[in-house]
Order: sequence, then structure tokens, then C-alpha cells
Amino acid sequence: MTTTLEKLEQLDEPILIDELSWREFKVVEQILSRPGVRLSFLDGILEIRRMPGEKHETIKERIGSLLDLYLLLRGIDYQPTGSMTLESPLGLVKREADKSYKLAANREFPDLAVEVVVTNGGINKLEAYKRLQIPESLVLGKWRTSYVFVGG
Repeated sequence: MTTTLEKLEQLDEPILIDELSWREFKVVEQILSRPGVRLSFLDGILEIRRMPGEKHETIKERIGSLLDLYLLLRGIDYQPTGSMTLESPLGLVKREADKSYKLAANREFPDLAVEVVVTNGGINKLEAYKRLQIPESLVLGKWRTSYVFVGG
């Protein structure tokens, strides 16, 4: 018999569950937190995705290499923070960027979030990063590339 999580590995699109409170999300998160599963949350919608595949990881690492090179050549002191989990109960959001960077010392959250999208659907990633008050977000996708600069 195939379990629901095994079926998730076969899906290209995320599973979306709506009308959850933050508290309900945190309970579900504990139940579903396991290798191979990535959870995101925005405005009562839980997004369940399988971990990205080779195509996604290749693009992510190439973008990361270009950003590292750019930041080094510009002499910017930065800290790569990888795919750290970012959440805000007040903003009703949890997201894990593919790559993130702190561009100054003593920051709680990164200054730049990079997201590579190779499938359709899911929560609004740019809105999630706005709610997390990430100053700059870059979402690169098969269908379009979006960039948001928030604040000064």
C-alpha cells in the first residue's frame, strides 16, 4: 500500500490545505516534519511540497555561485544563510528560501532571499517574503522572474 507521503514524491504540484489557524499549522507541521517534505504557510494556507529535484538544485547552486561572485567582487561583507527557515506568527507566514544572504552583521533575518520555481502552484512566495520583511527577494521561474525591493 502506498502512503500519502510516498504519493507526494510522485507529484510535481504542491498539496494545498486552506483555512488553518497558525496554531493548527504548527500542530500539522510537527506531524509532517520529516526528510523529503517542505512545508510553507501563508494566510491560513498550508503548502506541502516534496523536496526539490536535480534540475531545481542545479539552478539554485548556479544562481548562488553568481551571487557569491558578485558580492565578493563588490567587496560586500556578507553571510550566506542557505535555506534557513523563516517564520512570523504575527504575519501568518513560514517559508524556507532556496538561498538567502545577510548583507550586514547582527541581522535576525536575511536581507536577500532567492527562490527557484520549477513547478506551478503554491502560496504567493513574494508576498511571504514581504510579510517576513526580507528587504530583497528574487523569484526565478520557468514562466517569469520577479524581484521585489522593500524599503530603503
